[in-house]
Amino acid sequence: MGERRASKDGDRRIGRRALIVGGVAAAAGTAVLARDELGRLWWRVPGVEKPREPGVVDFSGARWVAASDANWRRADRPDDYGIGMVIVHVTQGSFDSAVRAFQDPGHRAATHYIVGQDGRITQMIRELDVAYHAGNRDYNERSIGIEHEGFMDRPQDLTDEMYEASARLTARICARYDIPVDRKHIIGHIEVPGTDHTDPGPHWDWDRYMKLVRQARTATA
Repeated sequence: MGERRASKDGDRRIGRRALIVGGVAAAAGTAVLARDELGRLWWRVPGVEKPREPGVVDFSGARWVAASDANWRRADRPDDYGIGMVIVHVTQGSFDSAVRAFQDPGHRAATHYIVGQDGRITQMIRELDVAYHAGNRDYNERSIGIEHEGFMDRPQDLTDEMYEASARLTARICARYDIPVDRKHIIGHIEVPGTDHTDPGPHWDWDRYMKLVRQARTATA
């Protein structure tokens, strides 16, 4: 973003009244920022939780199944952490086994969504909360994680229904948070710095997926 600078002559014309008004505006702006910050932080006081409505989903048509509290942490995104990417995963197992794993407090990981081979979508963590899915704290805080049912070495597991449902989900996420639909912002787990995971694997068709996401994004514009 370019920086807007006033001319030197303009600077010299600023009088005492302007300085006083500017000072009042700055103080008001500071008060607003302080109020907004308190609004984001009040629920972090011990014993206080931000109100949540049980069972609410962020994507219409998704089914809610809660992940274990040990596999994510409460947040207030995008107010406290901006959401700027979607991370694609493959479960290396069945849909039901992924759900069970994310409900297990000993698993210590979960994504926001799971997409089945039949196109069904289950949400297990609210988008405003931080899921432990990327193996990188910064990426966890700034992303939405989507698991896909199947095995990386079985291209037949990546069905048309899965691609299409996932693309609609990703397009809606991108629209909600103004995320560019490109490969810098929609990435695989393998592309996360420091990870030891290789999903979504060599059979994930990125060209096809991105085309579907763009089509769905255009349809929702």
